[in-house]
Amino acid sequence: MGMPYDSTPDTLWHSLRVAELMGRPIKELLDRSVRHDLSKTREPERGVYDEVVPRLRAAAYGSEEYSSLVEGMGEGLRHHYAHNRHHPEHFADGINGMTLIDLLEMLADWKAATERAPHGDLAAGLTINRDRFDIAPQLMDILTNTARHLGWLSAEPDHDSSP
Repeated sequence: MGMPYDSTPDTLWHSLRVAELMGRPIKELLDRSVRHDLSKTREPERGVYDEVVPRLRAAAYGSEEYSSLVEGMGEGLRHHYAHNRHHPEHFADGINGMTLIDLLEMLADWKAATERAPHGDLAAGLTINRDRFDIAPQLMDILTNTARHLGWLSAEPDHDSSP
């Protein structure tokens, strides 16, 4: 009769393989963390951002004034979206074209953006962006859960999809 099966070697091999597979997204997140938004420091983006960002900071996110300023950013903003995957506008099908890596960078971007605004609030931003980007309820829950898990929420987003 043979030795009884010991699952430890298989479990350890599996654990190492999962660690190896997780290494790629971790590396990509690290790479993105040091390259985030650097395209804004060069033309055709820089001039537009130099001109508009001070006015954007004074406008309430999601307001008509804010939307009008964003719309007026023209080629600089189109270039930014075209070269930065963390924006839903980068993809023809918006948020549905994104990866989990894109979503994590997007969420961190949204959190950092709220910290630049006088009354910025990630929960309010998530609520606005749910409607702006047509975020499905399950994904909205995942984004909210992630923000909560990371300690980024001071309040809860509105889960009611009615205006």
